[in-house]
Amino acid sequence: MGETETIAQYLVELDYRDIPTKILEEMKVLLFDYLGVAIGGVKTESGKIAAEFSKDLREKGEARIIGFGYKVSAPSAAFSNAILSHSIELDDVDSLAYFHFSPPIFSAALAIAERGHVSGRDLLVALVAGSDLMARLSSSMNPSHRDRGFHTTSACGVFGAAVASGKLLGLDVKAIVNTLGLAGAQASGLMEFYGTSMQKRFNPGPAARGGTIAALLSQRGFTGAETILEGDRGFLRAYSNQYDHKKLTDGLGKEFPIFVEYKPYSCARPIHNAIDCALILKREKNIDPGQIAGITVFRHPRWATYHKINKPRTYHEAQVSLPYAVAISFVEGKAFIEQYSDEKLQDPFIQKLSEMVEIKPIDGLPRDVSCRMEVLLKDGSQYTSQVDYPKGSIQNPLTPDERRKKFRSLSSFLLDEKNQKEVEERVFNIEKVKDVSE
Repeated sequence: MGETETIAQYLVELDYRDIPTKILEEMKVLLFDYLGVAIGGVKTESGKIAAEFSKDLREKGEARIIGFGYKVSAPSAAFSNAILSHSIELDDVDSLAYFHFSPPIFSAALAIAERGHVSGRDLLVALVAGSDLMARLSSSMNPSHRDRGFHTTSACGVFGAAVASGKLLGLDVKAIVNTLGLAGAQASGLMEFYGTSMQKRFNPGPAARGGTIAALLSQRGFTGAETILEGDRGFLRAYSNQYDHKKLTDGLGKEFPIFVEYKPYSCARPIHNAIDCALILKREKNIDPGQIAGITVFRHPRWATYHKINKPRTYHEAQVSLPYAVAISFVEGKAFIEQYSDEKLQDPFIQKLSEMVEIKPIDGLPRDVSCRMEVLLKDGSQYTSQVDYPKGSIQNPLTPDERRKKFRSLSSFLLDEKNQKEVEERVFNIEKVKDVSE
């Protein structure tokens, strides 16, 4: 068997009892984080547009758009929820390639699960299946995949969304192979999203929708390419210059290469190291931002050309701006959603501090997102900090209380404390839920 069929066979046979408790618990944590972030996306313009677009299609109601209270078709719910959960830059990240598991996979799986009144236990298995495949695809292709300009979240995410959906639909091996083929036909998503637009928010939407459509079509007998992953014109060869077939199937069923990190700051993950550097200096050295004369950020050469936006014009652009993140962190001691408002962007002092930040490449840092910061004060004194593992990483994780605080902060405008506790309790006992539509 080729890789596509081997993976399909594994996915069909994957059972709740085969999955380590640690991985099942990680899926619960990730689901809790996803719901909070998606609710936070309700207040964004991109989230509202996506939700209203799906509502205006006037489709048969099958699954809810999170936070809006109405139902649309499962593919449309997956589409809108994926955009909602990617609209505030607080969604999870993979620790190796910095893609996002939950917007494509969880959005698709929840929509199909609600449509089919599937149990919470089956939902967990589907989430693991989708995350496992997405992680393996990324590991097989990155960094070449990303360096060619493809956005892993969407290009690989459609496969994760597809197999999670197919698992919930109870598809057999042949149908899962077809589902993968149809997912590959929809693989897309470019890294050309730095700027003032909503482009980045959109990317996981088609991946989530495409994954559900692939599975639903396959269920009806629509066939797809049997060698979509390993073929001469398949996904690996078409979407990367360097790939490793073995990583697709090594340890399949025995190892689950799902390594999830969580964001405490509302911006692109590779920027978080610089934020932590600033917060460490502000806290430990009591630096007055008004006395700063210069800020130099040293980054790995692989990332030194990214996020170099000293004068962001919109919050979308600010969330991929390292200089702005550093400036707002020194001024306010945090970098959550509130720090990315139009009012903050237009603040003359924050702008001045942001324009001061200089990014330079340096060899010898231990990780590709490691960051070393040097701050020069007006009196000539100089301070340095370095962060290799940012807050929320596997090595420096958020505590349960910090995760709970994040969820409650994001959802407080919509849910009272009683509702928040109920959501948390339901999520962390989801294997006991008989019908996900609850």
